[in-house]
Amino acid sequence: MPEKSLKELRNAACECHNCDLYKNATQTVFGEGPAHARVMMVGEQPGDQEDKAGEPFVGPAGRLLDRALVDADIDRSTVYMTNAVKHFKFTERGKRRIHQKPNRTEVVACRPWLLGELAAVKPELVVCLGAVAAQALLGPAFRVTKHRGEVLDLPDSDAKVTATVHPSSVLRAENRDEAYRDFVKDLTAVGVRLGQGHQG
Repeated sequence: MPEKSLKELRNAACECHNCDLYKNATQTVFGEGPAHARVMMVGEQPGDQEDKAGEPFVGPAGRLLDRALVDADIDRSTVYMTNAVKHFKFTERGKRRIHQKPNRTEVVACRPWLLGELAAVKPELVVCLGAVAAQALLGPAFRVTKHRGEVLDLPDSDAKVTATVHPSSVLRAENRDEAYRDFVKDLTAVGVRLGQGHQG
């Protein structure tokens, strides 16, 4: 099967009914960034603001990620950003839409889009932000807590992969400053590996 371009994948994903998440979401939130970025960052799923904007990482977690990328000396415009799941899963509480973690069936249903993005972009390094992203690519037994920061071979790909926490977990952390420092440290290692950041 010939590889599809990102534009073709995006158009096809907008019509995706592989699971039921499309029924309540505003729209499909596909990845964004350079077509041949050296690094691809994969999160869990779009949140409330991403669902409304149709763009990944534009809400509170995305703003924290932006700050961390600056502190790690990585130019966000050089990174391809996407999520393991392309629709917002939520429960309604009054007027608020509260994020719900996607289940394995939903992650698997969305996996062809993620694999398509990998095939089209061909990044050197994939950074999984959180457990859902890591398990989408490395299997359900993968534990970020055990392998955080390790650089591994990505199965069926020439790319390397590493995992860190999702920026939303930094926002929820009891000691947010410490969690943020550790997150920036992980991203700094990514920048150094790509020759984009600086050590120390």
